[in-house]
Amino acid sequence: MKNFQLGEFEEIVLLTVGILNKEAYSVGIKDEIESRLSRTVSMGALHTALLRLEDKGYLKSYSGESTEDRAGRPRRYFEITALGKKAMLYAKETREQLWKAIPKMVLNSKIVGSWAVASRQ
Repeated sequence: MKNFQLGEFEEIVLLTVGILNKEAYSVGIKDEIESRLSRTVSMGALHTALLRLEDKGYLKSYSGESTEDRAGRPRRYFEITALGKKAMLYAKETREQLWKAIPKMVLNSKIVGSWAVASRQ
């Protein structure tokens, strides 16, 4: 299923578009990612990811209404396509399979400094 490969940031952007639903435009997406993940997002990186996701067919965009506060320019909104939904589900299922494959002993390890120490419980 190579067709559904997503980079980490692409996945975050796609998930955030889903969270924002009908209100997903670039500044809103940026603000949502930064507030939820405490992660700084550059507009350049975000626009690159949005274009890449649109090129892959995972997102589609449309223009909103023109507004005076934007000097008559419309906002560009994004929504997830059917293919994008498949990619999201594939990413979720893949991650769940990987998590399930980790031996319990590994997850029960205590972190000491930068080293994991197996729990004796």
